[in-house]
Amino acid sequence: MQLDNNQLHALLTFLEGSDIQELKLEGEDFRLEVRRNLPAPNPVPAPAAYAPVAMAAPAQAAPAPVAPQPSSAPPAAAALRADLVEVTAPMVGTFYRAASPGDPPFVELGSVISVGQTVCILEAMKLMNELEAEMTGQVVEILVENGTPVEFGQVLMRVKPG
Repeated sequence: MQLDNNQLHALLTFLEGSDIQELKLEGEDFRLEVRRNLPAPNPVPAPAAYAPVAMAAPAQAAPAPVAPQPSSAPPAAAALRADLVEVTAPMVGTFYRAASPGDPPFVELGSVISVGQTVCILEAMKLMNELEAEMTGQVVEILVENGTPVEFGQVLMRVKPG
């Protein structure tokens, strides 16, 4: 059984709208486990050899609008970021800033990047996928810690085009 990125995305989208709490799928060369609405896992990242994909439940994001004062802060923050371009995850996987643990990161805060330059690696199903810059600019924010699982569409970094 083969599973490409489009099929994986379609499967995860389907699961997001269903009542399924846990799914295990195995093929000849991959193993996929999806769990949701389970107690939060320990924040220690899974080993690089096998990292199960965990989907965040929509109910976990609800506690944000508790305090009334921050409601005025996000529009100001959004206004400051209107000139920035978001680099998002094209797939579910594990975010890595460098090619291997001892290597320097592909980009740092303030790094000037150009089209086609590798900015990070996303590991999905034991495959290392290099994410390349689609624009020239300067990295002004890196929003994900090294070795952290990321979801499809999650913002990884912000770039000021230039």
